[in-house]
Amino acid sequence: MLLMVSVQDLQEAKHAIKGEADIVDVKNLQEALVGSAHPVLVKQVRDLVPLEQHASVTLGVVPKQVGTVAMAVYTAGILNATSVKVGFMNTEYSLAKEILLASKEALEGSETKLIGSLFADSEISDGIDPGLMQDLAVDGNCDGWLIDTITKDGRNLFDFMEESQLRDLVFSGKKMGISTALSGHLKLQNLDEISRINPDIVGVRGAVCAKQDRSKGVYWESVKEFKRQLNLRQTGEINVLENVQNKSIDNLNFENWIVVDGTGKNCASILSELDQRILENGVNLIEAIIPDILNTYDVVIWAEQNGHSIINQRKDNSTNSIRILIKP
Repeated sequence: MLLMVSVQDLQEAKHAIKGEADIVDVKNLQEALVGSAHPVLVKQVRDLVPLEQHASVTLGVVPKQVGTVAMAVYTAGILNATSVKVGFMNTEYSLAKEILLASKEALEGSETKLIGSLFADSEISDGIDPGLMQDLAVDGNCDGWLIDTITKDGRNLFDFMEESQLRDLVFSGKKMGISTALSGHLKLQNLDEISRINPDIVGVRGAVCAKQDRSKGVYWESVKEFKRQLNLRQTGEINVLENVQNKSIDNLNFENWIVVDGTGKNCASILSELDQRILENGVNLIEAIIPDILNTYDVVIWAEQNGHSIINQRKDNSTNSIRILIKP
């Protein structure tokens, strides 16, 4: 899970970098709370952020104008943003799809990824149902999606969507190889739920600002603490998952045992390789090596949904990875 911190000026970007945010996201809080920053600022932040870190752009709630949005997305590509987020509030599904397809076309030849975005509290603005986020991302040819909140009155993501619903959406995104991100006034207190859902990206602002006020500046100490707490859950030092009962390994056929090493891979890649290996003839057992303990939950859910059995889980202390033995 990557930590994305939203910033609105160069000073905040410096704090986000010092606090070791994985993604520095540039937005404009003065434009409908989730507006677009000036391209000069985006370029300054992109030049500041080291290459090993991501610099993304939020266009916010975009107008119902295909060409105008595509031009803004094109600019994000020219500025070499890692990704550009295109959000919809009260737009019709068909028009949102058209805008995303035009935006994707505008990014041809660039490395910038297209992220479609909907709001968990969309009912307030008569917007697109956030439960359709995965469908819209696929139909709009997006590289990823983000679910956020438009209301900034103290309520957050979990006041509008259940953990189980978000979990299902994120898992469906991973199975399709689409990047998933969750945001929306998230706090440290929400990290257990977020970790169980395990999106690719968790986005914050208020949680890393002075007095947790999103109108105040981002502080690197707060960013660093949020990242530390996130890492504690990813390594399993703080356990947010129910333990899976290990089954007996007696009377199993240990011939044709293959290993899928997930080191350095994201969850979507691991699940794809597991599917591919199981399709091969004669596979009796698969051992999956998972470097991130939160991704083990994804593998367990994948196994349950596909009728496979989790035989055993154990921690490899030499690498701090989790080894999961699966019987197809």
